[in-house]
Formats: sequence, structure tokens, C-alpha cells
Amino acid sequence: MDAKELRDKTPDQLREELSNLKKESFNLRFQQATGAMENTARMRTVKRDAARVLTILNEKAADAAKTEA
Repeated sequence: MDAKELRDKTPDQLREELSNLKKESFNLRFQQATGAMENTARMRTVKRDAARVLTILNEKAADAAKTEA
């Protein structure tokens, strides 16, 4: 997932994406605990993608607050 793609999305779409990433993260942790995980690198990419989405959401919120003030 690229930051440029995320910046084109609306805040509602970003929140939906974040929700999906958190669900996937939960499922991956569950797989790791049961020993059924095949791709351990996926956990790292999901965490980074979630952080990237949160960063873009915060940037959009700061821009909105700046334009209102």
C-alpha cells in the first residue's frame, strides 16, 4: 500500500481500511499463537500499513483544523 494511494481516499475510506487492517492483524496473531501462520512477514506489513493509514488520517485532521481556524 502506497501513501499516495491513501492520500487520495476520503477519511471514511481510510477508517474502513484501518478497520480491515486491524481485523487482519488480529487474525494473524491468532494464527501465530496456534502455529498455523505461513507468512510471518505479513504481520510486519500489516502493522506498517495500519500506521501509514493512521498517519494520513492525522494529517487530514490537522489540515481540516487548520483551514477552519
